[in-house]
Amino acid sequence: RLHFATPDEMAERFGHSPEALANTLRIAESCSVDLVYDRLRLPRFPLPEPFASADDYLEHLAGEGVRRLYGEPGREVAERLRFELDLIRRMGYAGYFLIVRDFIEFARARGIPVGPGRGSAAGSLVSYAVGITRIDPIRYDLLFERFLNPERVSMPDIDVDISDRGRAEVIRYVVDRYGAENVCQIITFGTMAARAVVRDVGRVLGFSYPEVDRIAKLIPAELKMTLEKALGQVPELRALTEENPRVAELIEIGRVLEGLTRHASTHAAGVVITPTPLAEHVPLFRGKEGEVTTQWDMVACEQIGLLKMDLLGLRTLTVVEDCLAELGRRGVNIDLEAIPDEDARTFAMMGRGETVGIFQFESGGMAEYLRRLQPTRLEDLIAMNALYRPGPLGGGMVERFIERKHGHEPITYEDPLLEPILGSTHGTIVYQEQVLQIAARMAGYRLGEADLLRRAMAKKKTKEMEEHRRTFTQRAAERGVKPAVAARVFDWVAKFAEYGFNRSHSAGYALLAYQTAYLKAHHPVEFMAATLTSEMQDSDRILALLNECRRLGIPILPPDVRASRESFAVEGSAIRFALAAVKGLGRSAAESIVRARCGAGGLRSFFHFCECLEGGGLNRKAVEALIQAGALDGLGGERAQMMAALPQALDWAGARRRDREAGQSSLFGGEAAGGGAWRAEPALPDVPAWDAAETLRREKEALGFYLTHHPLDPYRALLPCLGLTPLGEALELPDGARFRAAGVVAQVRQGSTRRGEPMATLALEDFGGRVEALVFGEALSGCRGCLELEVPLLVAGRVAAGDRGARIIADRVEPLDEALSSPGHELHLALRGDAAARAAQVRELLDGAAEGSVAVFLHVDPGTAHGAIVQLRRGLAAPGPELLGRLAGMLGEAAVRFLPSSGPADSRRVFGDAARVAGVAERPGAPPRAARRQPAARR
Repeated sequence: RLHFATPDEMAERFGHSPEALANTLRIAESCSVDLVYDRLRLPRFPLPEPFASADDYLEHLAGEGVRRLYGEPGREVAERLRFELDLIRRMGYAGYFLIVRDFIEFARARGIPVGPGRGSAAGSLVSYAVGITRIDPIRYDLLFERFLNPERVSMPDIDVDISDRGRAEVIRYVVDRYGAENVCQIITFGTMAARAVVRDVGRVLGFSYPEVDRIAKLIPAELKMTLEKALGQVPELRALTEENPRVAELIEIGRVLEGLTRHASTHAAGVVITPTPLAEHVPLFRGKEGEVTTQWDMVACEQIGLLKMDLLGLRTLTVVEDCLAELGRRGVNIDLEAIPDEDARTFAMMGRGETVGIFQFESGGMAEYLRRLQPTRLEDLIAMNALYRPGPLGGGMVERFIERKHGHEPITYEDPLLEPILGSTHGTIVYQEQVLQIAARMAGYRLGEADLLRRAMAKKKTKEMEEHRRTFTQRAAERGVKPAVAARVFDWVAKFAEYGFNRSHSAGYALLAYQTAYLKAHHPVEFMAATLTSEMQDSDRILALLNECRRLGIPILPPDVRASRESFAVEGSAIRFALAAVKGLGRSAAESIVRARCGAGGLRSFFHFCECLEGGGLNRKAVEALIQAGALDGLGGERAQMMAALPQALDWAGARRRDREAGQSSLFGGEAAGGGAWRAEPALPDVPAWDAAETLRREKEALGFYLTHHPLDPYRALLPCLGLTPLGEALELPDGARFRAAGVVAQVRQGSTRRGEPMATLALEDFGGRVEALVFGEALSGCRGCLELEVPLLVAGRVAAGDRGARIIADRVEPLDEALSSPGHELHLALRGDAAARAAQVRELLDGAAEGSVAVFLHVDPGTAHGAIVQLRRGLAAPGPELLGRLAGMLGEAAVRFLPSSGPADSRRVFGDAARVAGVAERPGAPPRAARRQPAARR
């Protein structure tokens, strides 16, 4: 049994060595350390002449910067600068600013992109003036006190975004500047969170997956959620624990394990710099890769006064860098800091929800909100960046913000003092800074003091909040605000304070998002090429981005060893596929192909390619992948021929290299005098070409997705009319949401549940996404014959969100052809605008279609007060891709829906439209006869 041994037990076990026992006590008594918490341990920054102190140098730099940015500063700027500098001097942080500015200046001098600002540091005028940030805190109404609070002594955080490609170089600079013994990264600990510990313990206790999944999902998916909190907040979880002894045991064990450290790793951004060797200040840890980190996490390092910095490698900055570089090669030079603030094309694109690749705004949910919001200024993006988070979403704040922007909901203020503060957010508290401003404007709080109020509200510190409530109402009364009004305002602010987001951070990231959106709106080819390059190792992500390129009308040229670069490259108005994105190749091998191509003056044939790359780090599997990907198609011959000739080609290339090394080559390119030393290029063998299916399968194997063709291509025009959810968007739906989707089977795994029942796990993919689907029971029995690779399927099911990502639980799986030809479908057509003229066009098209059992409904001016639905007397045979494609071309994709029959109520909701069904018409445009479907109330 494991336990801590008593002194007597240790004496008994080690009686043969009493001296060793005595020494353990001496060692223990010698181990003593007094941690000092009340002083900073900043490294000394080397000052240029003639400055004697860091404060003087920082003031000089800030003064120069303000004059450069604002001209001769006005009163507001001068007073703000003086206030910030005085506080920085008083708190002893000037050296910190200088150190951060120094490595940022190094990065910019080396052409390494740095973000405009992250976190609360963007609220500092000094940071802006000395070049740490690039966002104007005066213009965007950002507060310094949210960054450095005079009422609360704590180390400020200056967080910096650097391109992920250049981050290592910046860290090397810091190491060289301050010494390797004084710089290292910070450790981070992964702990067992509430949901994860329930799943882990449940698995050990023998719970089935559905059982433990149900229990885990009862725990709110919130930051810092614990089992104790969940039991207090969720009655169903509490009742389950009280009624079921097995669940009670699971929860009890989970509470013991919850919060325990699961693993240690290197923090993604944290770096610490000490004035003397690290070992004198902090215990150190050597990771698996030999990297040195602190043994204390970021909070502990801060508590003992160490200088810690967040240097986050941000992929978006690399995308921007590559996009601007490509534009520069094409003679287009763009200064992102000089682009217009309210570019119409950029906001129109975002208003359409076309945000794939746009930093912070890419998710399907965000895109939908942007479509509803129709942003017209940067302020809208700042607000949405702050609001698109679980708290505000759950509290209906996004809905309220959108409704008020469009004037659909009245904006009222408890007191006129609130309007200047909340006007830009339509009367809604969105930012933490607004809480500070309300307390300052209404109750006379100092901003630093107001930040303490905000913290108490956000953390729901009841005792502190009661004290603040009395202070707030009393001070507000002294300023002429009625006590009842002040109390209501305080309670209202307290309600939303926990949802408020840091405006400085939101502004910095919204500005970067706007810059990426500007590049996509004005230079989509260059932007998408750069974005594809940044995601080169993630085939799922590449799949989604290639789908976006197709939507934008950007041709994707296949990989070609004669033309491709290692990265995705712009070629005219198209994008050439990257060599390094071919599976099994990698960047170094791709670079060697480009070098060989340039050195040989081009590649003439398959054998010549093998010769040029012989000994260049390209192995047989890499060449096979290039053949299968079609990258060698331009060298002549079929892919099957090259694959069959590969062993011979590699041997021949090796022999050619040995001949050259031996000096055995003919002066005139013919056979050497000794006979046979010069080797002629062999011919490709005569073997059958792969058929289309085999070519497609091998292409996908080499790339990870379909590039030149897709098994769903025959249905491409049809799919938008089926009311389906793209697979990439399905995983963003709420847990339990139902949907239908089309996809092809990329992988099948047969297995069984814990109860021994058969199940199958499918990897499904469509043009732009890939998901995992679980099929059980009757759904599996009904589809066993169709679970074959590359077979187009129609899947109906629900989303199952879990801690390790979302999956699909399929209720029905059937071949797409069978699903479309099965009885019980309806065709819905929306006729907007000149309905009569459009009806005549539709009539002509439908009259030529075969008659059948598919009911046809015309939705005339859907969504309007006079809208109506007319059902045609004549039904159709199941319409194929050609007919639906022509209808979509005539009316628009969004106006054509071919759906399973679902009853009168759901038919009226197809386009969210009519209040009534007008009747049955013999043909489009004819007056309707008596209605077969009764009118229903609007949804």
